[in-house]
Amino acid sequence: MTTTDLPTLPGPARQSRLRRALLWGALVALLGVAQTLLVALTLKYESTRAQDEADSVAAEAAAEVRRDLLGMVQTLQALSWTDSPEAGRSTATTEALLRGRRDLKRVEWRAPSMNVTGAIDTPYLPSMFSLLPRQNLSIDAELACNAARRTAAPSFSRSYFVPRQGGQGLEIIDLCVPLQRDGREAGFLVGSFSLADILEAALTARHLRRHEVSFVEGDGTRLARAGVPRGSGVYVAERVVDLPGATLQLRADSGSGRPSLIPNLATALVMGLSIALFGLLLLLARDVRRRAQAEAALAEALAFRKAMEDSLSTGLRARDLAGAITYVNPAFCTMVGFSADELLTPPTAQPGAGAPPTPPVPPYWPPEYVDVYISRQRERLLGDGRQRGESRDAREGHETVFMRKDGERFPVMIYEAPLVDGDGRHTGWMSAVLDLSAQRRVEEFSRQQQDRLQATARLATVGEMASLLSHELNQPLAAIASYASGSLNLLADAEMARDAGTPAMLQGALERIAEQAERAGRVIKSVHDFVRRREQLHETLPAERLIDAVLPLARMQARKSGTRIELDLPPALPAIAGETLPPTARGTRVRCDRTMVEQVLLNLARNGIQAMEAGTPEAERVLTLRVRQTHPRWVTLSVIDTGPGIPADVAARLFTPFFTTKPEGMGLGLSLCRTVIEQHGGALDHGPGPGGRGTEFRFTLPAPATVETAGVDDAPALAQPART
Repeated sequence: MTTTDLPTLPGPARQSRLRRALLWGALVALLGVAQTLLVALTLKYESTRAQDEADSVAAEAAAEVRRDLLGMVQTLQALSWTDSPEAGRSTATTEALLRGRRDLKRVEWRAPSMNVTGAIDTPYLPSMFSLLPRQNLSIDAELACNAARRTAAPSFSRSYFVPRQGGQGLEIIDLCVPLQRDGREAGFLVGSFSLADILEAALTARHLRRHEVSFVEGDGTRLARAGVPRGSGVYVAERVVDLPGATLQLRADSGSGRPSLIPNLATALVMGLSIALFGLLLLLARDVRRRAQAEAALAEALAFRKAMEDSLSTGLRARDLAGAITYVNPAFCTMVGFSADELLTPPTAQPGAGAPPTPPVPPYWPPEYVDVYISRQRERLLGDGRQRGESRDAREGHETVFMRKDGERFPVMIYEAPLVDGDGRHTGWMSAVLDLSAQRRVEEFSRQQQDRLQATARLATVGEMASLLSHELNQPLAAIASYASGSLNLLADAEMARDAGTPAMLQGALERIAEQAERAGRVIKSVHDFVRRREQLHETLPAERLIDAVLPLARMQARKSGTRIELDLPPALPAIAGETLPPTARGTRVRCDRTMVEQVLLNLARNGIQAMEAGTPEAERVLTLRVRQTHPRWVTLSVIDTGPGIPADVAARLFTPFFTTKPEGMGLGLSLCRTVIEQHGGALDHGPGPGGRGTEFRFTLPAPATVETAGVDDAPALAQPART
């Protein structure tokens, strides 16, 4: 070793110390910068939060004031039809309104000439115009009434000051409502409101606890105020309250001043960050020792995840931002019939510099849907896919169609979520794919079984109606035969006697034959329409039309047993502007599957008639069909008989499938009826009839959303029943 080599020995040590010094210097500098930035950001945050709070209070206060005043517009409009001292009507409603609204100081009635014909002041204060007469402070109200006259709508006036005793006063705003009687101008209804009381009534304690809320002029002059503190003028927000005919400027002024230099929150953040930074230094050494353990644990976790994904029955598919498949699990391969090597095809490069690669068309896309799927995938990949993925709820999913390797199409449900790498970059999409083939087969089988069960029930009903048809058709057919025999006899007598009156008698007989044939045709058509009609879609129709549809069939059995059928229907609804329906079609409307509900009504009506055949005298056999709008969203239909009622043990099992008290019954009628009503969202139950006699079966159907329900509470409790 030479002497020239000696100075080079301590070089690595000095470099190591220099590196450590640089690291510590960088750490201290970082800590100082972080502390300074945190304090600055904290101050900015506190200022921004206070200003945002003032903006929020101003916006909420303006909205509440506007909603409150517009509500008073509707209240005074309604008041104009109930109270009118000059017309001799009671003013009790006005007095009650003044007692309930402290911000309403005066209500006055004015003639078309603007003269005051009547006025009522608030009971909480002496007369508003005790110092100055109303005539001296009426210019703003008259301007508002002139504006209301021009627009034929309520109008607010500008605010004005009304002096009071002791140097006090009120800032008042008037609301003028035009009055019309029989299409002609009848004067005006004027309500005077105190701006200070409007603020007190419209705002909550939360608004007033930390802010001063006031109405101000354009130059900043305060008209009225509310709130516990006085505003500091640092954080101020203003909003305009837009009213018909006038505008008010509302100001929210925070009572707190600018934040201190180092708030408690900032100090805590800085101290916490400093401790965290020094703690990180201590953890670095420990982190190195545990790195190997973490790598081993990561390898084990990856193996576990791979085993878990391979054992799933749900298909998993990962795609990159170009749309190429980067991963599939065995369940997905089994689902579509392709191997992983066939699916993991890299995208092909586009000709031309800078052109993005083109993802291959997956082999499980049906050829007829390829263009649609490519367009949908292109739209999905445009822009920031991660943001779009996070904004959509992955649990919703979407349904589409895939193709197996043998060409079979099958439905799938896809749930997608964005793939994000360790740096937070969006790198693709992860999809969970569910095969819906088995579910669709089960749903189709269930639908077919339900259709078969309903068809069976309808055929059973038709079978029971056959005996009624024979009884009902005997009369018109016997009359046809009798008239035909009489016609033949008349023809024979006419040929022998050459009677001139025979053609007229023969014509009458032929007319009777035609009438009876038409009657028999109507009976057959009623049953034919009931059997053949099947509309799957729900429709909106009057409830009375459902009863009209089943009445011919119910009357056949009712006449056979001597039962009277009574209809208890509500009066027709008033005509709606522009409506072309006849009055008979403006009844209580329901939305339902017409055919199924008609079958429910017929089953209940037949059960009620049969219940009265055994133990009820013929003179007392009455079946009532009732319709009631019991709720704005629901209509109740009732079938009421005067039979002996239902025993408790039978009532407990009444809706149980295959339970029946009839020797020839199947026990499915009431069970199917309840199923049909529950599918409509309603309920079917039963109870004693009116007066405790007989049985009442009632069920509810939804009323359409467009039905006018304002008059439901005003309808009479009982309508006069109509006999048939």
